Amino acid sequence: MKKIALTWALLLTIISVNAQKDFQGMAVYESKTSTADFKKRFEGNKDITPDMQKMIEERMKKMFEKTFILNFDKQASIYKEEEKLDTPGQNGGGGFRMMSSMMGGGGTYYKNVKDKNYTVDKEFMGKEFLVKDSLKTYKWKMEGETRQIGGYNCYKATCVVPTSKTDFRNFRPKKEEDKKPETTATETKNADGTVKKTSFLDEIDLPKEITITAWYTPEIPVNQGPEGYWGLPGLILEVNDGKTIILCSKVVLNSKDKVGIKAPNNGKQVTQSEYDEIVIKKMEDMRDSNQGPNRGGPMRMGGH
Repeated sequence: MKKIALTWALLLTIISVNAQKDFQGMAVYESKTSTADFKKRFEGNKDITPDMQKMIEERMKKMFEKTFILNFDKQASIYKEEEKLDTPGQNGGGGFRMMSSMMGGGGTYYKNVKDKNYTVDKEFMGKEFLVKDSLKTYKWKMEGETRQIGGYNCYKATCVVPTSKTDFRNFRPKKEEDKKPETTATETKNADGTVKKTSFLDEIDLPKEITITAWYTPEIPVNQGPEGYWGLPGLILEVNDGKTIILCSKVVLNSKDKVGIKAPNNGKQVTQSEYDEIVIKKMEDMRDSNQGPNRGGPMRMGGH
């Protein structure tokens, strides 16, 4: 009898291990970013006709409202924007394409929560990059509040994190009272009268840190979430950073159709800080080429 009991115990252990190994899930997320700050840039501009305003709003909606798919198992996940066919004429100018690439879309975001690293392939200004780095550590604070999302019992957690300098969703237009009259970043002078080069970041409002509010469900016991979010005892179903809300609209567990959860491998390999430096440098080059050393006005981000 003891041998039979030990055999059954061993069999159950093997089944449990294999079940965890084969476990896989899929979650659909809808991402929406507030466009209020960006719309203010066009208010009162006599050069923008109603038709142009409508076109701009349609393009902004395309950039600021996206659908993503998260495929995950116990150890890793891939997060990718849902593929959609572009309507002719909807791609916009180069400026809008560049902005779209900085809105969290495009490429595959791979997270390995066991090894605590991530890999994401990004396209920026026609070049392919493979960003590989350690996962950000989130110091989550459990708030004790609960709610239901899609039938799952969720718990609230918050944390404060530094702001990403290359995530366009964090940018805010400068307030009028903060702008220096008759002076722009490219016109600032050194003591000897030469033009002083400054970062394009000086021309925008970028908060030093933002508060993240997340809702997670222990009913799906994986250390995963959308984008780079992770570190809670359950799947994160909603994230709100004050500008962007990412909400899960569908969850499928243990589907018969398995997805290969592998890190992307295309592009020039760089760290996150190296990629940030490349993006900032390119933005500064664009600003200088658009304005010239003696021309005022903010860098133009829209299409032509």
